[in-house]
Amino acid sequence: MHQSIMVPTLIGVLFSAACWSQDEVAFPPQLPRNRQVVSDHSERFLLPPASLREGVEIAKTPPTVDFLYYPGQDYPGKPWSCWGDSLAVNGKYYSSLGDHLAISGKGDRTDGNGSAFVYEYDPTTKAFRQLADTSRLLELPADQYAPGKIHTRLDMGKDGCLYFATHRGSTRATTDAYGYQGDWILRCDLGSGKAAVVVHAPVPKHCIPNGRLDPERMIYYGGTAAGTDAAKQAIYFFAYDVTNQEMLYSGPDGPARYTMLASSTGRLYYVPGKGVGPLMRFDPKSDGAPVIVEGTQLGIRAATEETADQHIYTVSLGQRADDADIWSFDTQTEHAEKIGTAPVGSQSYVASLDVGPNGRYLYYVPGAHGGSPRDGTPVVQFDVKTGKKKVLAFLEPFYTEKYGLTLKGTYATAIDAAGEKLFITWNVSRGTRAWDSCGITVVHIPPSERQP
Repeated sequence: MHQSIMVPTLIGVLFSAACWSQDEVAFPPQLPRNRQVVSDHSERFLLPPASLREGVEIAKTPPTVDFLYYPGQDYPGKPWSCWGDSLAVNGKYYSSLGDHLAISGKGDRTDGNGSAFVYEYDPTTKAFRQLADTSRLLELPADQYAPGKIHTRLDMGKDGCLYFATHRGSTRATTDAYGYQGDWILRCDLGSGKAAVVVHAPVPKHCIPNGRLDPERMIYYGGTAAGTDAAKQAIYFFAYDVTNQEMLYSGPDGPARYTMLASSTGRLYYVPGKGVGPLMRFDPKSDGAPVIVEGTQLGIRAATEETADQHIYTVSLGQRADDADIWSFDTQTEHAEKIGTAPVGSQSYVASLDVGPNGRYLYYVPGAHGGSPRDGTPVVQFDVKTGKKKVLAFLEPFYTEKYGLTLKGTYATAIDAAGEKLFITWNVSRGTRAWDSCGITVVHIPPSERQP
């Protein structure tokens, strides 16, 4: 039987009772004693909450976990938040955050510019490098629409650049009154650290909350959200050739949040809208519209990369609060199979899913939109061969008690090439009602917990 945490500690009670507003917490966020990074290794990471479901395993060895706040959070956002998936490559971690604003301010950024940032984090030196600041890159006129979010994945192309797209903060700003024409696909050269515009408004008057790059074929795929006064209110799917700056396809019935890329074939798959449904395939070799994959249904709120044995794993948003399913998709046969469920407690919303280098284990955190502390903010490892779920660490209430910060869900996780480090970008509450800032943890997975 699991040992349960039944009574919250005093600091947890005080934080939940205070429910401060963003105006009542200091910026930039800082760790106690102004430390830049804290590292912890504690048996308390293995203490489960009362909500843990029967049959869920708990790691025997706790990980070491590093935590840092992102730089640049020098003023209150609306709130500071991370909405787009991240990338671990070449020993570095790449992630995004934004202030969730939507209107460019008069003067400097503290007046309310919509701004989003991309950072490189080096786990060896524990140092950040800022790669993109959308407000400085775009230099939009005062009182005009300025994107405050990056809601897409970050992907690295074969040209050595990171690719991503922008998204709105407030929906009220996506109108003619604020000069809204559409959002941007951007890239950042990792060598020079310089960002540039790939294309503005590939789908006119539409935001881009869903996007990814095929790094070999250099095609950027997106799913849009219509601006408030856009003539076409449907979710659009588009395929844009970033090398030749050419739209290959754009049409309705697109995916709201995520897609699957079969890197071995170049085919892109998605489910229209948000739920479980028929699978669509876009093959750039055919020069045609997406087609239905007959007889295949699944859900894709988040997806892994294709594995060496040519499988992609997805997690569905689910039709109810407790039925987020994990699926296996064979990219050669185009057959999908449900292999398990995502929740380990009361929370089912998973917005980022990663597969380890041997293709055996998936990694994720349930409770993406602020709900993770209800289950102790579990970091989950899922075995695709057995369907077993194992919690590597319960990060709450540890961080609330020790550092006065609560990790409140994630949209961005990435596993390194060795399967040793799991990077997670968090929306963080310092006693605020939802969250007010963003931070990173690096979970160093013990060898005994990642061996088949």
